Amino acid sequence: MASSWLQSTGFPSRLFETSSNDYELYEEEDEFVLSVEMPGFDPDGIDVSWDDGVLNIAGEHEDEGRGERKTYHRRFRFPKTIDDENITAQYKNGILEVRLPVRSEATTRGKQIEVQG
Repeated sequence: MASSWLQSTGFPSRLFETSSNDYELYEEEDEFVLSVEMPGFDPDGIDVSWDDGVLNIAGEHEDEGRGERKTYHRRFRFPKTIDDENITAQYKNGILEVRLPVRSEATTRGKQIEVQG
């Protein structure tokens, strides 16, 4: 939700509007779980790759009924150190689920900030 000062400027609250929310991202105890709706895609036509904190998901397939090609491409940046050797992806019933385990040594470290007054 945009703050009221942003709304008063007429500036859009989101720069890149999408027609629908086709994914869900949440964090479990020791991993991120990303579920992406990709109905009609063949698992062999889906490319999932990891590059320096960014997960890329791309796919392409022919929509036989409409005679057109459908493409999908999204990038997701992750704030914590991911154990990239153990990322898994599974496609089932039109849903791509990617599990990204967080490295055990990547614990969040806080720092106390002195408030001056």
